[in-house]
Amino acid sequence: MSEEPALPGPEQMRISDADREQVAQVLHAAMSEGRITINELEERLTTVYAAKTVGDLKPVTADLPQQSRSAIEPATSRALGLPDDRIGGHPGSGASIAVMSGASRKGSWVVPPQHNSFAFWGGAELDLRHARFAEKHSTITAVAIMGGIDIIVPDDINVDVTGIGFMGAFELEDRAGTPAAPPTAPTVKITGLAFWGAVVVKRKPRKNAVPEIEG
Repeated sequence: MSEEPALPGPEQMRISDADREQVAQVLHAAMSEGRITINELEERLTTVYAAKTVGDLKPVTADLPQQSRSAIEPATSRALGLPDDRIGGHPGSGASIAVMSGASRKGSWVVPPQHNSFAFWGGAELDLRHARFAEKHSTITAVAIMGGIDIIVPDDINVDVTGIGFMGAFELEDRAGTPAAPPTAPTVKITGLAFWGAVVVKRKPRKNAVPEIEG
């Protein structure tokens, strides 16, 4: 059997003209602040406009402080390995419980380091596509007994699904088909139990999400 070709890692991802322009703006700002000389600016701009991948761009801003790179769009910033701007904030609710009813956590909310979701003869939905994360590593413990829990995660965070299905299903559905997020992205471990029920983790592109405020 022939093996499927490996998906490119974050550093091998192709960049756009917009990505190059964002980094060029950061370099111009660094020169105006006296951080680099005009000769260094010219050398780095040559590298920027010749760059094809994220890995080609990373060395260009590696020695500049974080505040000098704040003009870079979040997606490009994360791909370049800079600190993720979604980490931090006051933790939101630590539990979502649906007993013969429904529960949801979605929109703009802060995922705590530990969140417990429980569904018994009911359903719960956790949508992380517009969430922030109190810490880089979070754990969601999902228990569904004769009920269902849907957890939607964006494709630009890392997710680790380790739950158990007993006469039920505990599974990950990758609907994004994109490479794994960079190591600097938030990481969510999803564990728990599905007994005569289902816990389904759906990995989806963030760009398809419609922002909304949690009610």
